[in-house]
Amino acid sequence: MNLTLGEANRMVQAAITEANRIGIRLSVSVCDAGGHLLAFNRMEGAIFISAVAAQGKAFGAVGFGRDSSAIPADSPVIQAIMATQGGKIIPAQGALVIVKDGETVGAIGGSGGTAQQDEDCVRVGLAAL
Repeated sequence: MNLTLGEANRMVQAAITEANRIGIRLSVSVCDAGGHLLAFNRMEGAIFISAVAAQGKAFGAVGFGRDSSAIPADSPVIQAIMATQGGKIIPAQGALVIVKDGETVGAIGGSGGTAQQDEDCVRVGLAAL
């Protein structure tokens, strides 16, 4: 089971719609099961670093197979894995794994608001699937 571009774009748009509703400027990233970028948008006015953070949160979530808030950043094992990935993993709240028919097919990550706002927006995006 794969994640399609249409599904990824639909999730990104739903997350952006929620960000507009709550008044924040967000970057949203969707990656496939291999951590490869599938869809991305950065809202006008979103801080530039949010683009990197949204992708890093999604990459970490799919890599570990769990929501980014459940990745213990202070774990020596997690730190070692992060080092092997050249800084691509950002273990911070704001990304959720995407599961279809019991299989992890990707992750959606957001950045630009508070950690909780990021997660709330990507949760709306995930619900659009």
